[in-house]
Amino acid sequence: DCNTAVVIGAGNVAMDVARMLALEPTELDETDTALHAIDALRKSNIRKVVISARRGPEHAAFTSPELRDLPKLEHTDVYINEEAIALAHKNAEAKGEIEKHLASNLEAMKLIAETPKHGHERSLEFLFSHTPKEIIGKEKVEGILYSTPNGDVTIACDLVITAIGYEATTIPGVKYESGKITNTDGRVAGSNMYVVGWAKRGPSGVIGTNKSDAAEVVKLLISDLKEAKTAGDITELLTG
Repeated sequence: DCNTAVVIGAGNVAMDVARMLALEPTELDETDTALHAIDALRKSNIRKVVISARRGPEHAAFTSPELRDLPKLEHTDVYINEEAIALAHKNAEAKGEIEKHLASNLEAMKLIAETPKHGHERSLEFLFSHTPKEIIGKEKVEGILYSTPNGDVTIACDLVITAIGYEATTIPGVKYESGKITNTDGRVAGSNMYVVGWAKRGPSGVIGTNKSDAAEVVKLLISDLKEAKTAGDITELLTG
């Protein structure tokens, strides 16, 4: 029921959230998005979405295929500051040869910046080097105060969503480190437990990454079975 939303974060989750809020819901008709979600988005009054990141584009955790999908939005103008991209390229070059994934990311961002804008009612904007200091508002969100290289600025908004990190939910008796379950290639030492996806690797990759990761862990699990289990073994396991 608001006009402007801010998503704080610099990864694919933040981008996915922002894209869903910024697109015209009819673009979801051919997807497998849940119908109740599409219905809610059809009723949404949000027309402007901002993604804010506290560091520059060279530090963003977006992936280029997802960035390249943004200019394909049919009813939304997407904005990235070209000067921020140029500075990010310069900063990256100063550290030596630019890594392939970063070069691809910056190229995708440059493509977004150069894509003609059509004056759509809906917009999605990236703001880099914006560090949140304070959410402004008494009864509700009215804006965010940011610290930037050019001083403090306030972005007026009605909704704030954070996508700034991930930690696996803890399980008693299972060791954790750096927000993920301690494991070797998916195998949790001293247990019959195996982990996949972010619980195994931490917050990285996309759906395809997790699917291939799961397949590899299943192969590991099968190789760890020294002998086939009998029906009696399984019955005992299921009945406790």
